[in-house]
Parts: sequence; C-alpha cells; structure tokens
Amino acid sequence: MTLTIIAIVVLLVVILIFAMPRRPKQGEAPAAADKKVAKPAAAPAATPAKREAPAEPPSQAESAPMIEAAELEAPELVEAAPPAPPPVPSGRGVPAGPHPPARGVARDLSGLRSGLAKTRSKEGFLGKLASLFAGKKEIDPSVADRVEEILIGSDVGVPTTQEILRRLRDGLRKNELSDSDAIWGALRAEATRILSLGGGQLRTTKKPTVVLVVGVNGVGKTTSIAKLATKLKADGKSVLFAAADTFRAAAVQQLEVWGKRVGCEVIRGKEGADPGSVVFDAIQKAKQAGIDVVLADSAGRLQTKTPLMDELKKIARTMEKALEGAPHETLLVLDATNGQNALSQARMFQEAIPLTGIVLTKLDGTAKGGVILGICDELKIPVRYVGLGERVDDLHDFIAEDFVEALFGRSADETAAA
Repeated sequence: MTLTIIAIVVLLVVILIFAMPRRPKQGEAPAAADKKVAKPAAAPAATPAKREAPAEPPSQAESAPMIEAAELEAPELVEAAPPAPPPVPSGRGVPAGPHPPARGVARDLSGLRSGLAKTRSKEGFLGKLASLFAGKKEIDPSVADRVEEILIGSDVGVPTTQEILRRLRDGLRKNELSDSDAIWGALRAEATRILSLGGGQLRTTKKPTVVLVVGVNGVGKTTSIAKLATKLKADGKSVLFAAADTFRAAAVQQLEVWGKRVGCEVIRGKEGADPGSVVFDAIQKAKQAGIDVVLADSAGRLQTKTPLMDELKKIARTMEKALEGAPHETLLVLDATNGQNALSQARMFQEAIPLTGIVLTKLDGTAKGGVILGICDELKIPVRYVGLGERVDDLHDFIAEDFVEALFGRSADETAAA
C-alpha cells in the first residue's frame, strides 16, 4: 500500500516537471512554439487593408523615380535662358548681322533717344512729320506731297524719298492709311526696312581681326577709333592701334594720347613713312602678342583726290600680305552734319575700296537725321555704330529696331504728358 502511494506521487511529480514550459538558457534561441506565440496574428488575406486618401496628391518630384529627378529640372534650365531672337530680315538680300534683343524685352533707349533730340524736335525731321499728322483723324492724299518736302529737306535723298512716297501713295490709294496712326506706322515700317541691313558691332571672329578706318578730314576718325577700342576692351578684347596717318605728326600724337587714355599700344612709323609699312608692322606685332583686334587709322582725304584713294587700295593690299583676309572690316566714318555731302563721300569711298560698315558720328548735332536712311538705302552698307556725343562711351551699337523706336516712339514722359 505504501509503495503504491509513493509510486503515484513520483508519477505526479514527473508529469508536472514535463508539463512546465522550458526556460531557454542564456544566448539560446527560443523554441519554435514560443516564436509562434510571440508573433502577432496577421490580417486575413481575404480582407485588404483599407487606406485613407492623402490630404493632397503627391508632387511630381515625390512620385517620380529618383533617376528622373534631373530630367524634371532640365526644362527649367532651358526655359531660364530665352531663345535666340530671329535675325533681322534684311529685305535686300544682305545677310543679317548680330541679333537685336528679343521682342517684348524692355530696353533702355533713353540715351539713344536723348542723342536724337534735335532730330525729334519741332524743327527736326521727325518733329515736322509729327506736326503734319497731329490732330488729324483722316489723312488727305495730298499729304504725301508735304511728306516729300520734309524728307528731302531732311537729307533723306531724292531716290529714297521717292521709294517711300511710292509706297505711301499706294497705301493711301487703297485706303489702308486712312488716319494718322496708320501713316505713322507705315513710315516706321519703311525706316525699319531701309535700316535693317545687318549692322551693329564688328565681326571679330579672326585673331587678330584687322580693321581699317577711313574717311575725310574732320569727321572724327581718331576719336571714333578710341571709342571703339573702349567698347572692345569692355568686352574683354585686347586692342592695338596702327598710326597709319603718317602725313600729319599731330594725327599720330593724337592717337598716342588716346592710346594711353584707353590702354592700347600704338605702332607708329617715322613722319612721312609708308603707311603700308606701319600697318604691316602692327599686324605682325598683333600676331606675335596674341592681340585680338588691330584698329588702323588712315590719313583723312578728300573723296575727289584720286592719288589718295589709290593709296587706300595699297594699304589694303599690304594688309592682305601681312595676314590673309585682312582687312576683315573697313569702316567709313561719316559726319551726320554734312548731310548729302556725307552720302557723296560714301559713294566715292565705296568705289575705291570695299566697305563693310559705316560709323555715323555727330548724329546728336543735327536735326536732319534722315541722312542715315539715304545712306543705307542707296549704298546698301550697314551702319555699325552711331556717335551721339563727345564722351568715350557715346558710341552706340546700331540696331535698326532700337534706332527706329528711339526715333519714332514716345518716351515714358511724352506718353504721360499726352
């Protein structure tokens, strides 16, 4: 009996020992059964998790893959730089030159407008035209005769005036120019057409770029060279002067004074030396020193003096020997106050030597600024620069649209006054 009781007790103890959960030793992983107990129950597969809609849709950058981030920014970079404006149509078969600023972009034309103050005044070319149309709601066809008088009196020239009038009369006959605004717009369009020959700035694609500057005495050649050098240096170009006016010691001295003022070396010869030898030495110096632009002064000469004009041809030939393709630019400097005589000068120089551009000086000193229309229309030579004052920074790049706007358009003060 006693043994039976003891056996039962031992059996109960063994059962209790095996029934108790086993504690894992230190560092030992828990039993698989323990893992299943500790793991939270998963949601039933048949019931999809319900998602709340976000407060706002995710941005394009957040939703796009990381590899496309650069592609998303690319259009902004392209749009930051405005597209190049189309070239100014020449309308004459002449290649368009440097592009003007894009249409719609505000440009400060106050300096240009101020320089044209005399031409825009009541006594000037534009002032007389404005007075002719002022207060008129209807334009009589006979107004064309009065326009003709004003244009010819403003040194526009007979051939150019006749072409402008032919177009105006045609518009009047078709009733397309029935009011002052329409005829004023037509005159602006004609001026833009005539002046859009691809002017503005030098073409400095060669190194060195050789520029021959020509003109009669007193038009401002040497001063224009100094002003041009100032503009080129401001654009980061190095400039060398060639004092090829060897007949006047004062001309060489004047160029040297300007050279010191604007920081340009001057290559000169002895008084009376061959001008061709001076430009040859200057070009060789520019090639050795890596100079960007050579500006060669030349002796002032009357356009009617054949020997002097022949000498220009000789200088040009010497330049070609020193550097193939030189001179790359031949600029004729004209004084706007000379009116129709300036046009005569341009014709004679063009017959003697190929001209690539015109520098029209002292435009601020005349009320007959219409001479620029005659020069461009008859000679088909683009205007590169216009001089509107005595300061070294008063040489302006010529852009036809800007010039016409400064000439015909109203300033902010004039618009407010109206």
